[in-house]
Amino acid sequence: MPKKSRDRICYFYDSDVGSVYYGPNHPMKPHRLCMTHHLVMGYELHKKMEIYRSRKAHPVELAQFHSEDYVDFLARVTPHQVGENLQQLHRYNLGDDCPIFEGMFHFCQMYAGGSIDGATKLNHGLCDIAINWSGGLHHAKKSEASGFCYINDLVLSILELLKHHPRVLYLDIDVHHGDGVEEAFYLTDRVMTVSFHKYGDYFFPGTGDVKDIGERSGKYCALNVPLKDGIDDNTFQRIFQPVMAKVMEAYRPGAIVLQCGADSLGNDRLGCFSLSLDGHAECVRFMKQYNL
Repeated sequence: MPKKSRDRICYFYDSDVGSVYYGPNHPMKPHRLCMTHHLVMGYELHKKMEIYRSRKAHPVELAQFHSEDYVDFLARVTPHQVGENLQQLHRYNLGDDCPIFEGMFHFCQMYAGGSIDGATKLNHGLCDIAINWSGGLHHAKKSEASGFCYINDLVLSILELLKHHPRVLYLDIDVHHGDGVEEAFYLTDRVMTVSFHKYGDYFFPGTGDVKDIGERSGKYCALNVPLKDGIDDNTFQRIFQPVMAKVMEAYRPGAIVLQCGADSLGNDRLGCFSLSLDGHAECVRFMKQYNL
């Protein structure tokens, strides 16, 4: 493939995303986003990128995918009102995994705004790669929170990319199945969803069987690669590279949205894979060669 000149990289970050607290003993720690940013600055990676402050996505933008009543509830509920809204909390799957905490909606607006704006810059040719480490909340559904995720920024960014590209590829290497994104585009051929994840043994979210391939116009546009515990770099790449090479050859997307969930790394408290940082990064390197 022809070698491009140096990639133009946009990086979205706001310190507000790292200041929220899901609650005691909750495994979701947004403070790690601040730690990641400090590493970016410490290694002077910011000199190789354009850094933008994430903006708050407006509720009407969030409602491009999510139901208006769900967005409205997230915008107005507070931790002090939990007891008054038990029926709605149950309706929207809010509770232990997805608690109501101070600044929750602001957090959702910030991480979603970064992903939407990254897609917009890509559409306008203002960058080649857009990075939003606060995003990737792939479990959120149209009217339901799930798996620590409230607003699905990935779906929103893909919808933005679809304004410019006939076909978009969504690739998920999180240890958990990218169920929210797959469900959102299960009936269309304009988005292909590919997920490499742990499957079986009642592992969350319990979806992502190899037999799930999409329906109607979206038939064969959902690809699931269910994996077992302990998979290492070499084994993962022996599966990943030929699968993705065939996907790129057959689907020919105009843009790629890549969810790089770090819980597929070895020793993650929620994961069960044995990938190293190098093995994880190799997936990104492999997809970058397509120059999309």
